[in-house]
Amino acid sequence: MNILVVDDSKAMRMIVRRTLRQIGYGSENVQEASNGDEALALLKNGVPDLMLCDWNMPGMSGLELLRTIRENQQGTRFVFVTTECTEEMRNEAASAGADYLISKPFTADHFQVALDKVLRP
Repeated sequence: MNILVVDDSKAMRMIVRRTLRQIGYGSENVQEASNGDEALALLKNGVPDLMLCDWNMPGMSGLELLRTIRENQQGTRFVFVTTECTEEMRNEAASAGADYLISKPFTADHFQVALDKVLRP
């Protein structure tokens, strides 16, 4: 499985990668991007099976990235990992085509539940 972690915080990208290893995704091919533009550039080399993306980033937001991906019919599973998690944001994310929204701070167990729902419906 190919996974792309998109977050402007290097520390958060490391936390997400560590959490993935804790829940059994350590052998997966995991790439990182620090913003939406980097993520789109990586998508030119192939669409990942799963994207884990922050909502608020400088330049292109996670929501803008998701909308761009969905406009191009790219069928990757898309999960927001974000600090803000209002009902309005959940609705907006779902309307744009997100598969799930994980709120920070998260536990490995919460991450496992979320990915089980997304990857094994």
